[in-house]
Parts: sequence; C-alpha cells; structure tokens
Amino acid sequence: MHTDTGSPPLDAKPFSVDEIPEVTRDDIDAARARLASRVRRTPTLHVQGGGFAGNTPGFWLKLESLQHTGAFKARGALNNLLAQHVPDSGVCAASGGNHGQAVAWAAKQIGVPAAIFVPTTCPPIKRRRLLEYGADLTIVGDIYDQSLLHAESFAREKGALLVHPFDQVLTIAGAGTVTAELCEDVEGLDTLLLPVGGGGLLAGALAWLRDSPTQVIAVEPSTCRCLGAALRAGRPTDVAVSGAAVDSLGPSRVGSIAFKAAQQAGVRHVEVTNEAITATQLMAWEQFRIGLEGGGATALSALVCGAYVPAPGERVGVLSCGGNVDIAALLGGAA
Repeated sequence: MHTDTGSPPLDAKPFSVDEIPEVTRDDIDAARARLASRVRRTPTLHVQGGGFAGNTPGFWLKLESLQHTGAFKARGALNNLLAQHVPDSGVCAASGGNHGQAVAWAAKQIGVPAAIFVPTTCPPIKRRRLLEYGADLTIVGDIYDQSLLHAESFAREKGALLVHPFDQVLTIAGAGTVTAELCEDVEGLDTLLLPVGGGGLLAGALAWLRDSPTQVIAVEPSTCRCLGAALRAGRPTDVAVSGAAVDSLGPSRVGSIAFKAAQQAGVRHVEVTNEAITATQLMAWEQFRIGLEGGGATALSALVCGAYVPAPGERVGVLSCGGNVDIAALLGGAA
C-alpha cells in the first residue's frame, strides 16, 4: 500500500448526449448467465409492518450486504472481467472502497493483477480487505473523483483494463441482476427504494424495470446528492460530498448513463440526513444483527425517517447495497 500526492491530467471525456449507451434487459440477462453461480443469490428479507421501527410499514429488504466482498459491486466487476479480454497487465479501478474490493476479488478469481486507487475517505476496514484480496493499493486524493484521475493515468501507462464503478454498460448490467432477483422474489412490487452514488445500481434497476409498473425511488444522503443536483440543473454537475455514506455513495458527479435513464423514467428523488442513516445502521444491528454500512442503510432510512411514506397496502422493496462496516466503531460512536 502506498500514498500518491501527484495530480495526473484529466483527459478522459464524458459521453456526449448522442453517445450515451442504453443498458437493456438483454444486457442484464447476459450478465446473469455469466455470473450464474459465481456470485451469491443474496436473500430477500420480509419485514412485517412495525417489525423494524415502530412506525415503518412492511417491506422487503434485499441484502446485498451478504454478497461476495460485502456489496453488490462484485456483480458488475466480475461481469466486466468475464465479458472482456483482460490484458497481462491486469485491471485497475478507482473506488471509495466497495468497487475496488470487487475488482480485486474478481481479478483474484481469474488470476490477474489488480491496481486499486482509493481516496483518503476509504475506511480502514475497506483498505484492509483490499490488501487481503491482493490488490496493489494506492491511497490518493480526498474524494473518489481525484482517485479516478490516477486510475485513468495508470490504465494508459500500463495498458491495464480500467473497470469503471458505475458509468459502464457491463458494470450496470451486473448491478441490474440485483433488481432482477428481487423482482423474482417479490411478485407485484409497487415501489423500489435504492441508494444512489454514481448511479450504477439505479441504472441497472431502471433497465430491468423498463415498461414495468414498479416505480423507482432514488434515495441520497443530503451531503452526497449528485443525482439530485443533476436533476435540478438538467445535467450532471459537480457537488461537494461528505458524511455517513461518502465512502460508498460519494462520487461528486452522477454517471451519464444513470442520469439519462433517470430523466427518461421520471425517477422520484428523496434525501435523508446523515443522522437518519446512522440511526438506521444502529437499528439494523440491534433489531436483526445485520451490519449495514452508511450507503447500505441509506434507502432503508428513507422509510424509517419518513422521507418516503408508502400508501396503505403498497408493496415496497428496499435495496441494501453493502455491509462493509466496522460494527465496533459504529456502536462505539453511538455510546
């Protein structure tokens, strides 16, 4: 593990409006076939009304916190590596922590090296696991976007395959397999609440649910709101990021694919406070002994704090994106 303080130039250009690709159900079906038994089919927990917090309605919780590497990111990372030629120089990625773990894990599965670049906000538990997966780890920048510059530079110089965490069709298709599973587990789902960082999970869900009556509610922390800012501005725009979920939902700009999909679908967007996220993390541990990181508790916190209030009888699904949390530190902070 090493720390880099240099600043490589940014020459990677975002998609133009006409170039933004569309992710389809066929892409997700292809990802499901590739991943097959290589990833876990994580459980969907049904919680009765009042069974989590006194005022919450019933809901179904998809526990991607139990996925390989502790987050849904394993799906998109492995889908990338199985669908493309991987050069001898291996793969590289920038990440707040979860995507980096997923890429390092996937690289280990197929026997290639992985160089991972993370910002200083990447917590110790994620850094440790990155090293355990055999990653060449570089801590650089204070936010994900700064780490991405270094990953892009590394890819150019070494010829490594750059695996983007959210603005790439294969990554999004892998993420879309989560929603596909949930819809098989729960028939007639009216609403799906999911957390948004760069938007890969959102774009995958919208691709699977296209032409479906199921509505998608995008939930963001009030201090990591790149989608909300983009929807308000009418285009992706940079925002400052911080708070309880910054290590998993902390890109400063939403992905082009997710933004276009959200606009077209008319996605409803709600925000939750950092305090609500932390309170939900503690409830999940106390009620169910489920460890959820800040991002993993974000969508669920919208139900707990009332940022989203379902109608009577509404069938609500909630995606928990990850569980890479230091429980001792979380409980200690609440003491």
